[in-house]
Amino acid sequence: MERKKTMKDNEDMHVLIPEQMQEAVEEIVGLTDRFCREHLNEEYRQICSDMTVELAELEVGIDRGRPASWASGIVHAAGFVNFLNDPSQSPHMTSSEVAEGFGVSQGNMQSKSRIIREAIDLIQLDPDWCLESLLEDNPLVWILDVDGFAIDIRTAPREAQEEAYRMGLIPYIPADRQQPQSRPDSGTRIIKFPSGRAESGSAGPADETNDQSPTLFDELNE
Repeated sequence: MERKKTMKDNEDMHVLIPEQMQEAVEEIVGLTDRFCREHLNEEYRQICSDMTVELAELEVGIDRGRPASWASGIVHAAGFVNFLNDPSQSPHMTSSEVAEGFGVSQGNMQSKSRIIREAIDLIQLDPDWCLESLLEDNPLVWILDVDGFAIDIRTAPREAQEEAYRMGLIPYIPADRQQPQSRPDSGTRIIKFPSGRAESGSAGPADETNDQSPTLFDELNE
């Protein structure tokens, strides 16, 4: 479950991304950092930074086009995962407010967001891009497939929780109710997240039903 990409503040960030992308990454991260600090929070800032590095490694093309367009699309994509448009959440922003904050049109922002979501295979509540504060209540973090059976690892014996944590499948040991400071490399995965998540209602990025959810980013289809 540990996010694979180097965070923006890591001094080795430039080693991970193509040289031609480094200037674009710095400019886009500068925009998302400022926006998140002013309107969202540190969790969103870090996720958007990590997402920018991931896109650069995948050579999605963030070095082409307006940096503000990509920055708005990254925030929008992160918000799509984490229900930013849900008024019951805090922080909360609408799609139009995100676009306005970057000085771009909603259409431009949503176009970039769609490219990003498809490139990274984002889904709602995606465990790899979920806000840390939402992890405990995110079922996709804790429901694991063990020998063909879906189980909530939080109800399993501590030994099973420790093994899932050791393999990097969960962000912390639920029995401890807190996150350890560090953990070993994930190694080979034996337990895996259920392959039928899309069948149970969590659609992948290519499934347009994501954009049609009445509670998430209703503006996507406008």
